[in-house]
Amino acid sequence: MPLALLALAIGAFGIGTTEFVIMGLLPEVASDFGVSIPTAGYLVTGYALGVVFGAPLMTVLGTRVSRKRMLMLLMGLFIAGNLLSALAPAFGIMLVGRVVASLAHGAFFGIGSVVAADLVAPDKKAGAIAMMFTGLTVANVVGVPLGTLVGQSIGWRVTFAVVTALGVVGLAGIAKLVPDMPKPEGVRLRHELAAFKNVQVLLAMAMTVLGFGGVFAAITYIAPMMTHVAGFADGSVTWLLVLFGLGMVGGNLVGGRFADRALMPMLYVSLGALAVVLALFTLTAHHKVLSAVTIALIGALGFATVPPLQKRVLDQAHGAPTLASAVNIGAFNLGNALSAWLGGLVIAAGLGYTAPNWVGALLAAAALVLAFLSAALERRGGAPGTVVAGSAPAERRTPVHH
Repeated sequence: MPLALLALAIGAFGIGTTEFVIMGLLPEVASDFGVSIPTAGYLVTGYALGVVFGAPLMTVLGTRVSRKRMLMLLMGLFIAGNLLSALAPAFGIMLVGRVVASLAHGAFFGIGSVVAADLVAPDKKAGAIAMMFTGLTVANVVGVPLGTLVGQSIGWRVTFAVVTALGVVGLAGIAKLVPDMPKPEGVRLRHELAAFKNVQVLLAMAMTVLGFGGVFAAITYIAPMMTHVAGFADGSVTWLLVLFGLGMVGGNLVGGRFADRALMPMLYVSLGALAVVLALFTLTAHHKVLSAVTIALIGALGFATVPPLQKRVLDQAHGAPTLASAVNIGAFNLGNALSAWLGGLVIAAGLGYTAPNWVGALLAAAALVLAFLSAALERRGGAPGTVVAGSAPAERRTPVHH
């Protein structure tokens, strides 16, 4: 694997850290600015919405520049947003900083996926994408716990200052290590938009929303589930989330490895197993050891779907994949928001803290159905694995030497 993937992984590590670390620092931020916890929660919501809308917006704005330059500009935006958060004199300013940082998220992973895939041989594309996403998964094991500890011990502003420094390292790495691949010739915005006329691209994105949504239906409410149902102490939630993060790291690497060999079978296995494990979580959540094992499995199976789903979008929109790739990153966050809302509904309906697990299982099962449907359409030739005929020329590949 080329060293350029390391630079992309460092950027992904910083982005993953800033996305999730705020959840553990909400009490400190709320106290410092004199706002309620629910109000401070807008820092999470604002970031998620920024990812959903920022992914296509920033990608469209970047269609006229090279991918390397766009990645550098996105990291600059990430640095500016986190620095603004670290120095914010008022809550509203911090919220603006969070939104600014989030605008880089979707486009970075979307464009980064395309760049990572172009850096390697065709049979290693999913593995390259997984290598970049390893930065995001490791952030949940190392970056978020350490960032939370620093924020609680020294101050949350220090945490965001450290994340800003990570962004600077990522920017320097991209500038130094990522080759300056020329912008594909002949590809315009209308070609990127034409990818969304392809049924297979839309099906892959729907699988992303439902499949990863299944994971967050359960994980969003992991704290009350583990403390009220499994009987863990409040302080145990942190290491349970580390277990989840470790599962994410392993699942991401395995998903990338096997997706290069058999992409659709990898999706069948991971989505099917995820649906089963989430359903079983309603039972294992009552036992400390079994619940801990289940949490790790959810992380592994959930992230085992990420490289194949991202590669599926790239394959199906291969003539103009950049916008579709970025929008698919937004689809992950849309799935997170949808599943968290549905999970909250079933809890509010009095069905208990384990009820979101059934929501997650049904979402994962629905994603599996779509995977079978996508494969069936492809076999029949009803939804070709290309962008609509004549809508976009194939990209000219420029050899990259390492």
